[in-house]
Amino acid sequence: MPDVVLAGVGGQGNVLSARLLAETALRMGYDVKTSEVHGMAQRGGSVVCMVRWGEKVCSPLVPEGRADFLLAFELLEGMRYLRYLSGEGTAIVNLYRLDPLPVLRGDAEYPPNAREVIRSYAARVLELEARAMAAEAGNPRAAGSVLLGVLSTCLDFPDDVWREAMVAVVPSKAVEVNLRAFSAGVAFGRRGD
Repeated sequence: MPDVVLAGVGGQGNVLSARLLAETALRMGYDVKTSEVHGMAQRGGSVVCMVRWGEKVCSPLVPEGRADFLLAFELLEGMRYLRYLSGEGTAIVNLYRLDPLPVLRGDAEYPPNAREVIRSYAARVLELEARAMAAEAGNPRAAGSVLLGVLSTCLDFPDDVWREAMVAVVPSKAVEVNLRAFSAGVAFGRRGD
């Protein structure tokens, strides 16, 4: 079964999205393992989550070169975690740029070719403005639900199971906006952009 890596920056909803994906797989009857690594997440640092499911999963960690899907919440973070994607893997990339501290201080340059690097590495790349789509749904912080909506079109999990998981995992005040954001992602994924 699929291995998924979710890469982004603290505060983007990576952890909540990983929990939602794991809950959906659990509701489908799979054994599920997850992992989270927070690198100064509250200060804009990297956050990477891994979600694995199947009949029996022994480790929560996705080996490098084995992920079926990479959900990149931020462009540079997507580029940083490409090494986890398999040669046949799909990268679902939010075209959002959030300059890390070294770039803000002028000590480093944001890679101008991040999109090209991702395109050259992944077998399939779906690029979208997930943050803008989430804003249209009611809150730009629901970008993770947009990305999961796109991912859902690549998996055999019925929409109603995703929605049940969302109601169970997402704080009640944010469920409706996240459902709309998820639907926007589903529509994007089905178009095959």
